[in-house]
Amino acid sequence: MKADNRNIFAIKAFLREYLDLRKDKDNELATVDSIRKGVEFKGANLWILIFAIFMASLGLNVNSTAVIIGAMLISPLMGPIMGVGLSVGMNDFELMKRSLKSFLITTAFSVTTATVFFLFTPIAEAQSELLARTSPTIYDVFIALFGGLAGVVALSTKEKGNVIPGVAIATALMPPLCTAGYGLASGNLIYFLGAFYLYFINSVFISLATFIGVRLMHFQRKEFVDKNREKKVRKYSSSFQDG
Repeated sequence: MKADNRNIFAIKAFLREYLDLRKDKDNELATVDSIRKGVEFKGANLWILIFAIFMASLGLNVNSTAVIIGAMLISPLMGPIMGVGLSVGMNDFELMKRSLKSFLITTAFSVTTATVFFLFTPIAEAQSELLARTSPTIYDVFIALFGGLAGVVALSTKEKGNVIPGVAIATALMPPLCTAGYGLASGNLIYFLGAFYLYFINSVFISLATFIGVRLMHFQRKEFVDKNREKKVRKYSSSFQDG
């Protein structure tokens, strides 16, 4: 019995030594501030997004994986999506409103930009890179979830490394939006719905992963003086978790 207890203790100590995220955790305020800044979409950020959408649309047009990857690397789309997860994890209702507003703005600008592009440069026949974004699978859900977890852990640790660009490529938020624009431009509702659904589930599971990461690393929840407001925020948070 004592030997079993020692073995269990040794296993726990091993796991704590190698898997504990808290000892590598960066300053919490710096992490939150970094995500908050990524939520805002005005001026330069919005123009970068528009240019990235044009690049990704060109990549789909010529069926070039390299161009699409380049567009995903410079895209700032992850900001509002991670902001939603962070806001739920911290009970920050103001950040949630800002994140959702920015998410809607970026989505609208992205689809509009892609639609305009494909109206002026129509594709005679949909290529493999475009078709791959019209039929989401369960694997896309896992990619978004694990990619989002990698992203929030990278942002929250001292050694941030070069993870975020990889997450942006893996979760592939840009191509579905461009494909949705192509669907609108060509009048193909099936392409539009399939691509937009892929973008939506990617966004939801990246936000969910951010929420999970924030809670696992014990980020401090926002305290409210107004208890009624706190109940309202907790209600929204519970709805997000249940969903």
